[in-house]
Amino acid sequence: MEEVDKILIHSLRQAGTAVPPEVQSVRDLTPELVVEAAVRCLRAVNPTLGAPLSPLLPPGISARFRLASDLAAACQELGFGGDVGYQTFLYSSEHDTRRLLLFLVEKLPRDESESGTEPPGKSGALLRAIGARIREQLGMPWVPPLCRTPRLQRLQGTSCLHPFTTCPLVLPQSGGPPELQEYYGGAAPPVPAQPPLCTRTPPALLETHMAQLSACHDWEAEWGGPGLASRLPPQEYAGRKRLRARLRALEPLRQACPPRPPGPPLDPAWLQEAFGAGGAGGALPKGSRFTRTQHLTHEQDPQILLQQIQAAAETQHPSKGAEEDAGARQASEEAALEQTLAQLDAAIEGCRGEMRDAQLSLTQAEAEVQQGRLALGGREDALRLKAQAIELLPDAQSNMAKLQLVVEASGRRIVSLAGQWERHRGPLLAQYRHLRALRDSAQLESSRRLSEIRTLHERSRSAADEARRKEELYKTLVAELEALPRDISRAVYTQRILEIVGNIRKQKEEISKILVDTRALQKEINSLVGKLERTFSVTDELLFKVGRPTLGGPICTWGAHIH
Repeated sequence: MEEVDKILIHSLRQAGTAVPPEVQSVRDLTPELVVEAAVRCLRAVNPTLGAPLSPLLPPGISARFRLASDLAAACQELGFGGDVGYQTFLYSSEHDTRRLLLFLVEKLPRDESESGTEPPGKSGALLRAIGARIREQLGMPWVPPLCRTPRLQRLQGTSCLHPFTTCPLVLPQSGGPPELQEYYGGAAPPVPAQPPLCTRTPPALLETHMAQLSACHDWEAEWGGPGLASRLPPQEYAGRKRLRARLRALEPLRQACPPRPPGPPLDPAWLQEAFGAGGAGGALPKGSRFTRTQHLTHEQDPQILLQQIQAAAETQHPSKGAEEDAGARQASEEAALEQTLAQLDAAIEGCRGEMRDAQLSLTQAEAEVQQGRLALGGREDALRLKAQAIELLPDAQSNMAKLQLVVEASGRRIVSLAGQWERHRGPLLAQYRHLRALRDSAQLESSRRLSEIRTLHERSRSAADEARRKEELYKTLVAELEALPRDISRAVYTQRILEIVGNIRKQKEEISKILVDTRALQKEINSLVGKLERTFSVTDELLFKVGRPTLGGPICTWGAHIH
């Protein structure tokens, strides 16, 4: 059983479960590891079943029960025949855990390299060579370009390295408004064309992929803990989280901005006072956090500091009317900020539309430029030919003679090349015919083997049907055997069997006596029949002798009737 546990734990590690090295048997698995292993295996076997489940066991009791119940339902839907419930994952025994994990590991998809389905022939050899070359390159350490030997230059290249500089990428996403999907489908540039330099494409892709992975891992960790404890659907939980982040971002703005006077939402004077670089009323000065701290600590007058402390003490104990005024002012500020935010959203949407239109115009202009370049390239070739022809015009006779010599030399070269081709063509044609014959024979052999395989499949199918029929017959007989009464002892059946055997023996004896009497009676009948035949013969002769001179035919007829 220890070997089975080692193989099982190795398979779980290959499936992505973080099993610690000190865990050597199923007995050492904690409920957290069991839940993580089950979720990883379900995601590998059936992603639709394992995707909604979290591999992290939440801290709350109700969330644990809910996750364990969902895991049990997924295992039953996958085909697990044993008893499985939330207790299998939270309070399970070693036997139940081993049975469940063995079932999940057996359902894991097998690796093609392990199953031996490598394509035969030259393609399989090519794949093996590619794999060996990749393993060789991965096992070789990186060497700076100036220190590379010729062999390392062939493997790692001779070009210098480029700085790892990234840039934002716009990747297509599912969902969203139809205008955005139309932009992704037509006007959006491809990913390799978005970076300004081709050397920035791999770093940008790596950074984008890493950002997506980290976001996915953060969401799994947060949904496995506070998300499940909140008992909310994922969409509602994410919406509430965005709302809380938005309110946290607006709170410093409300505290830093001065009270807005009545007037239009975007008053320039109020905006300059709220976000200007210096001024009264809570302006936000430019500079780092250190400069602000130093300014507040070392450069303020003590009288000013005392006045600020007294003002803060007064604001800590406001009156009821002041609280109501502050609440009304805060509500009006919130409404104004919401209206401003809506206007900014509308302006952003308008800018996005203009960007899409500009991108579409840019794409059309690039296409036109490409067509112009193609047309210009063809005209440049024609111009080059005409320039060469014009250069040959002043000395036309000599140039025509030179061209004639070049044409004749080219003709002789073509003839020699044709002869060389014929010399090479014969062996190649013979080799082609030989290979074609080998291919035809291989196809015949493969078709014959295919027919044999189909025959074997038919036999195996019939054997499976026969085995299934016998299994059903066996189950029927077992059910009949179990249905028979078991309260009768064996001695009663033995006594009845002995009585039946005795009756059979008596019947055999009676039948033997009857057969003996029948044989004796048959012998007596046979002797009487013979005696009768002889008597008839003698009587017939006597009647013929006696009735010949007197009665003649009637006496013979009477004798025949008597017989």
